[in-house]
Formats: sequence, structure tokens, C-alpha cells
Amino acid sequence: MKTIRFPHPLVLLVGFILLACLLSYVLPAGVFDRHTDAATGREVVVAGSYHRVDPTPVSPLQALVDIPKGLVDAASVIFLVFLAGGAFTVVDLTGALRRGVDWLLEKFQGREAVVIPIISVLFATMGALENMQEEIVPLVPVLLILMRRIGYPTVTAAAVSIGSAAVGASFSPLNPFQVGIAQKLAQLPLLSGGGFRLVFLLLALAIWIAGTVRYALRHRLPPATAETADAGALAPGRNHGVVLALLFGGFAFFAYGVLELGWEFEQMAALFFTLGVVAGLVGGLGLTGTAEGFIAGFRDIAFSALLIGFARAIFVVLEQGQIVDTIVNSMSAPLAGLPAWTAALGMMGVHTALHLPVPSVSGQAVLTMPLLVPLSDLIGLSRQVTVLAYQYGAGLCELITPTNGALMAIVAACGVRFDEWWKFVFPLYLLLLALAVVAVVVGIAVGI
Repeated sequence: MKTIRFPHPLVLLVGFILLACLLSYVLPAGVFDRHTDAATGREVVVAGSYHRVDPTPVSPLQALVDIPKGLVDAASVIFLVFLAGGAFTVVDLTGALRRGVDWLLEKFQGREAVVIPIISVLFATMGALENMQEEIVPLVPVLLILMRRIGYPTVTAAAVSIGSAAVGASFSPLNPFQVGIAQKLAQLPLLSGGGFRLVFLLLALAIWIAGTVRYALRHRLPPATAETADAGALAPGRNHGVVLALLFGGFAFFAYGVLELGWEFEQMAALFFTLGVVAGLVGGLGLTGTAEGFIAGFRDIAFSALLIGFARAIFVVLEQGQIVDTIVNSMSAPLAGLPAWTAALGMMGVHTALHLPVPSVSGQAVLTMPLLVPLSDLIGLSRQVTVLAYQYGAGLCELITPTNGALMAIVAACGVRFDEWWKFVFPLYLLLLALAVVAVVVGIAVGI
């Protein structure tokens, strides 16, 4: 049987942009009324307020104009990726990262498979804490060096990073951008049902790590030498230990800024830029060497960063055509006549399907929860289960949807075709989806 072969990522995303353009002519335009939610400070829809409006089809010319508009909309994320990518290139040019990789391999010699669980748990933790996605893109070169030195296929670099982070975020008991917003909108206490979610988070992570290790061992390659794995690197600098200490200190401050100070992408980008400058000077590159390192990083990360803006352009077209609310309404309305447990699983399906045109998990929460929470009250479904259905449906879709700009960027940065990624991820996605179904059914049975 002939396997599915995806086109180039850029071709795929432009195709989705043109498809969104076509749908603006086919689907009726409609909107929900919105108001500012006091708990979250976000604009949320008013349940039952959907109404038709005059059609505003998006012409093919306008759809092309929406590509730079998508890039502008995603500018803060794109520039974070550029500056962080430049910073990590500078750090790499000092030789500190390769020295760190050598040290790690020495410690785990003969037990290289342990590296995958360790790294996966780290990224899953960041996914669970702050929905880490785009911030991973600049780390890909380091992960590629590590995987090549061990002899694992490059797809494992994406698996342990964006894959683990997505699994952690999907099953998280406290992710502020997913379960946090959804629980606020459902008027549930934050962290409620945390123990229940934690159990299934551990099970999900075990499935993901086991699948990744199995794939890595089955497709193992001859390990690359240090020179091959780090091809194109400049001569090592100095003060490697200090540079690595700066790197870990920067990550600690980054986590503090995101979790405690409420940092936006601009503050994150400024931190990484500062880290790159200081690391370059301490590592012996000098001002010119540091600047050249940033330029090399910008060049290497440019394609991956721009994919994020192209993915955003899809949503821009759908919004201009005023068909996002139409899609949401048409998918959520049939759930009203279903039994509670069937409706809960139906909600998971709706959230999975909606995540293609609405690739933001927080945006999907504010769009759907005000509609589905009153519906769940009417049919006797607990609000906590309604939040679970959203978490699992939308969150797990982050693993497979080509409209997830961060996923596309990371897979591209790993040099992996999207069909190769799908071949790896889809069986694991189905297993995790089955676990999510079990979680929802158990949640209804125990009455969380």
C-alpha cells in the first residue's frame, strides 16, 4: 500500500490558507455576541447568541495579503524564535554545548536509552507548567547533536521535545493556558480534579516515553562522531562551565518570569538575547564573533520561524470570512440531544476537529467553553468532565495538526518530513486518545 506523503510544509500551509479562502465562499457567515469575562479578562462568547451576518468572502488576492498579516499577528512569537535561536547558536559556537553533550554521554555510556526519559520528563514538565511550544524551536540544534551522537533518528529530537511538551500540556492539572482558563470559564476552582489529572498524566507520559524509546531503538543508526554531529561549528571558545551555568541560570529565570511574573513573548526574547550576548563574551567569541553567531542563528532558524506566521494566516482568513463561529456552532449544536457520556465523547471529537481551524488552545477555550458548559449543565454532565473533554481533544491534536505552527517549525528544524512525523506519532496519538476516552468515562463514573 502506498504511504501518505505530505507536501513541503510551506506548500501544505499555503494550501490550508487557500482552503480557508474557499470555505469563506461556501460556509454562511455568522458570529456570536461576546462580552469580557470577569474571571479571565478575555472576550468570551454568549451562549445561544449565534446569528447570521452579511457574508464577507475572502478573495484569493486578500488571502495572499493575509499571509504577511499572519506574520504580523505572530510577530512576538517569531522574534522570540529568532532571538532565542541566535542566542543558542552563539552558545553552541563557544563549544559549551558540545562539551555538555560529551559529559552527558560519558555519564550514560551503555545506558543511552535513559536519555530519552530524562529529556522527555523535562519537556513534559514545562508543557504542564506553561504550555511550552514555540520556545522549543531554538533548542532543536542541541537536541539534534545529542541524538546523532547517540545514534537515534532525528525524529526523536522532535518526539522528546514538542511531543513530550504537548502530552504534558494535554494531561496537565495546572497548565494556565489550557486547564487554567477552561476551569475559570467553567467557574471551577483552579487545580480542582488535580489528583485525577495527575494519574492520567503519568500514564500518558509512560505511553509516550515507551513509544519513543521503542522507535529510537528499532531505528538506531551508527552514532555520529563529535565532528560529524557538530558539522560547521567554529573552533571551541573558553569558560565552558561558566557558559553552561549561564544557560541553566537563564532557564531558571525564564521559568520564574513565565510562571511568577507573567512574562509575554517580548520579555522572553529579551532574556534570550541577553543570554546570547553574555555567553558569547564570556565564552571568548568577542563582540564580532557574538554578532556573527547571532546572524548564523537567524539564518538557520528563519524557515522554522516563518512557518509559525504562515500557520497563523489560516486563522486570519477564517476570521475575515466570519466563519469561525459558524464552524463552532455547527459542531456543538448536535451535542444537545445526546446522553451525557456520549455527549462527553462527542465534545472530545468536536474539540479535535475544531483545533484544525482554531490552532490556539487558549483561543479555543474562550470560544467553546461558554457554549459547552451550559450545555453540560442541561444534560447532566459535570463541568469538570467538560473541561477534560476540551483538554484531551484540543491538547492531543497539537501532536498531529499541520496548523500548529510550533509543531511544523520544530519538525522542519529537525529535517523531518511531516509524513515521517505522522508515521511515528499517529499510533501513539491513537493510544493517548484511547487513554483520554478512558479518563473521561472514569471521570463520569466516579463523579469528579
